[in-house]
Amino acid sequence: MTRGIIDQRTDAELIRAHVGGDAAAFRELYERHRNRLWAIAVRTTGNHDDAADALQDAWISIHRTAQSYRADASVASWLHKIVLNSCLDRLRRVRYHETLPLIEFESAHLADETDHTADVDVSLSIGRALDVLPIDQREAVILVDLHDYSVKDAAAILGVACGTVKSRCSRGRRKLAMVLEYLRDEC
Repeated sequence: MTRGIIDQRTDAELIRAHVGGDAAAFRELYERHRNRLWAIAVRTTGNHDDAADALQDAWISIHRTAQSYRADASVASWLHKIVLNSCLDRLRRVRYHETLPLIEFESAHLADETDHTADVDVSLSIGRALDVLPIDQREAVILVDLHDYSVKDAAAILGVACGTVKSRCSRGRRKLAMVLEYLRDEC
């Protein structure tokens, strides 16, 4: 394929061409599907590093097993399945290699008072939980609960009624409580 010319072959034709030895066919297949498959990997793994590793494993698998494509589903579905399985495999491996601390008890004399790691972990958890909220609820919760604006001031900033800010905060807090439920067990 030459630069600037769009390959008119279907995905299935590209797979067959790749199996036949056409390197440009695999490159075109990659270019067509990479953004969507990246989005699937990020949503499935929850972080960019694991997503990148899983996606790389998936593309290697796709390259090596292209001859096994049976055309009983679309190529996009086949690619989706391979990426999803690669992500789940990555998550299983990561979970399997998690470690437990050597010290199984809390001891006040061993605690480092300058260590704020737990605080940072909670802050990161809250930040990730805020990302789950719709933007309108997130803005209201951040203004009222994190920046201590009054409902009236937050309404003026957002350009909505006070009742709207109250309902957005209420719905947002409910969702945050569900997402952050695991933190109660740690306290």
